[in-house]
Amino acid sequence: MDAAPGGDGLWWLALMVHLLSIPGTLLPLLPGLIWLPLGAGIWWLAVGWDQAWPSVVFALAVFGLGLCADVLALGLASARLQASRWAVLGAGAGLLFGFFGLLPALPVGGPLLGVLFGPWLGAAMVETLATKKPPRMLGWLEALRRGAVVGLAVVAGLLVSRVAQVVLAFLGVVGFLLLSSR
Repeated sequence: MDAAPGGDGLWWLALMVHLLSIPGTLLPLLPGLIWLPLGAGIWWLAVGWDQAWPSVVFALAVFGLGLCADVLALGLASARLQASRWAVLGAGAGLLFGFFGLLPALPVGGPLLGVLFGPWLGAAMVETLATKKPPRMLGWLEALRRGAVVGLAVVAGLLVSRVAQVVLAFLGVVGFLLLSSR
């Protein structure tokens, strides 16, 4: 089946939707790689399954790889230090607080510094509180140290995941351009 009437306009719309995945992977709180299958779906509606299936399958595969990258990066970072399952949630809450400038310790720099330090502070605080019995004789001081180290590991996992997401977003856009060319 050739391009549907208005298929060229829908191709541009599908490309624009694909391109939304790039800022979505760079900026927190915005959808990222989910735009790739949505853009491929628009292309599918424009030209039909016979012509669009490579783009749809590729977009779904890239989206699946992005999910795996998230799980692996965060899981390996927190598992290496035997962090509690709450550390990642603390990092997410810290990211939200930091993005909206709700961290009182950061009067300058606004959301940029908040996005950098918020996840670490959130993961460190939650991990410190999740320590049921403070280790050894140092007590809470040791729990604070452990929380800070776990916070750094979780943030490192988040950064690795973001880099992988950005690379996959670019790959998804280039793949769409190559697979949808007529």
